[in-house]
Amino acid sequence: MKPSYFVSERVRLRAMEPEDLEVMYTMENDPQTWDVTNFSVPYSKYVLKQYIENSQCDMFADRQLRMMIVRCEDNAVVGTIDITDFAPMHFRGEVGIAVRKECQGQGYASDALRLLCDYVFGFLFLKQLIVHVAADNEVSLRLFGSCGFVQCGLLKEWWRVGGKFKDVVLMQRIRPEKGGASCKE
Repeated sequence: MKPSYFVSERVRLRAMEPEDLEVMYTMENDPQTWDVTNFSVPYSKYVLKQYIENSQCDMFADRQLRMMIVRCEDNAVVGTIDITDFAPMHFRGEVGIAVRKECQGQGYASDALRLLCDYVFGFLFLKQLIVHVAADNEVSLRLFGSCGFVQCGLLKEWWRVGGKFKDVVLMQRIRPEKGGASCKE
């Protein structure tokens, strides 16, 4: 039995806490990330506080799951990882990852994605995860590819960014018959 689905050498995943409000407020209100979300106005601290307080941290109850990515060495929150659009009848959901700018490129996203895949496939027994990635986002395409996600479609002119439309790659990860997340180290 795996000792913990939520801890690796470098990061751990945990539920949202009230003290995460400032980090979430900063990350959610960064207009540079809005091109991969479906909102275009800032979140208020009040709305985010309500979200944290009302979340049951139960994917089956909330139909989504947000976990904070915490660096083990100093307990700093480096980002968030989500499952959204959870469809329990079909055993699938959509993954989203956001890492603070100053923490990007250090492998935290791949560590968190590996943990999340281990958890949803090895404990919750979901059948599949999907992710939408801008076709020109080579870093994210490599990240998800390294964790077993494969391209299964191309959505032409799917996202409107800066007045122009971008193609989006649809990637999918189907639960392996045996074993865990099997991300490349």
